[in-house]
Amino acid sequence: MTKIKYLHEFQDKDLVLNLLKKIREEAKPEIQYNFMEFCGGHTHTIFRYGFPELLPKNVRMVHGPGCPVCVLPANRIDGAINLLKKYPNLILCTYGDMMRVPGNSGKNFLKFKAEGANIKMVYSPMDALLLAEKNPEKQVVFMAIGFETTTPATAFIIKQAAQKNLKNFFVYCQHVLTPPAIGHILEAPQIREIDTVEIHGFIGPGHVSAVIGTQPFEYFAEEFQKPVAVTGFAPLDILQGILMLIKQVNENKFEVENQYNRAVTRTGNLKSQEIVSEVFQLREKFEWRGLGTIPYSALKIREQYASFDAEKQFEFKIPTENEHKGCECGAILRGAKTPLDCKLFGKICTPENPIGSCMVSSEGACSAYFQYGIKK
Repeated sequence: MTKIKYLHEFQDKDLVLNLLKKIREEAKPEIQYNFMEFCGGHTHTIFRYGFPELLPKNVRMVHGPGCPVCVLPANRIDGAINLLKKYPNLILCTYGDMMRVPGNSGKNFLKFKAEGANIKMVYSPMDALLLAEKNPEKQVVFMAIGFETTTPATAFIIKQAAQKNLKNFFVYCQHVLTPPAIGHILEAPQIREIDTVEIHGFIGPGHVSAVIGTQPFEYFAEEFQKPVAVTGFAPLDILQGILMLIKQVNENKFEVENQYNRAVTRTGNLKSQEIVSEVFQLREKFEWRGLGTIPYSALKIREQYASFDAEKQFEFKIPTENEHKGCECGAILRGAKTPLDCKLFGKICTPENPIGSCMVSSEGACSAYFQYGIKK
């Protein structure tokens, strides 16, 4: 594929060419620039528009955790399956991306549904709440998952369930937090001695930042001396963010720049933060696929709303983590490897038969490589 083939995808080629020209001018040949895009939405834009071929060779984009589905450990899937086995009359609601993520046994929700389990795919938490209202004789569990972007919606639904005094609606919470994961990745080479690549700057997640603001990322700029550029998801947004990071590296600056100021502020959405704080509190620790256990990196439901917490209201087992031995999702999620380093990629592991979460999720790195034909 040639650069011309990529360029016809852009609506404004002149702006693209101008930004690429500035990037080439700013990128010093003696410096290696490794920038991690945390969000899988950025990863898919990067490959759809052929950024690896358009950017200078010494400007490398490193793929990060991607999305909540990607980083959810398989044992949490097995926990939900165990819940359904123990309570066969229960209805489990979850998002579409979750339906094909395999547990440690290799079984996913689609396969378990085909065997008779009552699993419903929903598009929002409200769908699950309405299902509970329409089926008062059934117990309905919503498997909530997401970074900070989707957490306010889950908090709102729990409050709605409390106001309606619903006795048959519950939430199995998998909400995780972005800043602790970034800190874990930056600390890993020095403290945890796991394989990671050196990161020189971050493309900050735009949708997450619309909720939490840019302020939480200031810690990484100051403490780890890593520049951050929070960007939108359009190709021009990301290119502008890359240019911002290159200039900061060249000037030895470590600041948080907000390219996505049309949607993001420094303080974020205070109303959303307020409702999340009311309903949720920090977990002491949570297991992330590929990153291990990260302290205070996830949320659990507060005691005030404990009657809606599936982990407190039902007896079921969440097994010990035991990932597929041949799957490299873990190393891919922390930027140590790419999908091309995985022996299963494109062979045993495909979108039709995914072995790991990075191939399942619409924002996963393996999915992006496969979808856009990235090969060795």
